[in-house]
Amino acid sequence: MEDASVTNGHPDKTRDGAEAAGRFEGSSPAPLPLTPSEDRQWAMISHFGCILGFLPAAIIYYVYRDRGPFTAQESKEALNFALPLTVLAMLANLLALIPFIGGFFAILAVGIWLYLTVSGVVAGIETNKGRPYRYLLNFRMVK
Repeated sequence: MEDASVTNGHPDKTRDGAEAAGRFEGSSPAPLPLTPSEDRQWAMISHFGCILGFLPAAIIYYVYRDRGPFTAQESKEALNFALPLTVLAMLANLLALIPFIGGFFAILAVGIWLYLTVSGVVAGIETNKGRPYRYLLNFRMVK
């Protein structure tokens, strides 16, 4: 006698109600678009993330770029701003280890970080108001 949960050699998937409820294995729902307030919020966070370098803006850009146009635009702007300055700050920190000239590079690294912080906060405040922000010094590497 054949098991009632097996039909034509395949297990009966309706027993747990997955197919009956419209859920199928291997499918995931498409992400919902961001609301206007969420769009502004993620754009603001991407600029505030400049305090930590380029990674917050990069993560927000790659996760939310298809869900909100303002977030895509502003996180790309923050990423283009923070990426070269983060690399310069890391290089200055490495050069700060050199005797005699290291002090100059240590001060330079602190100056770069302060510039990233102040500019990121100003940009975050502007984007929270719904206004796009353009940095004065920005290399547009991510198109």
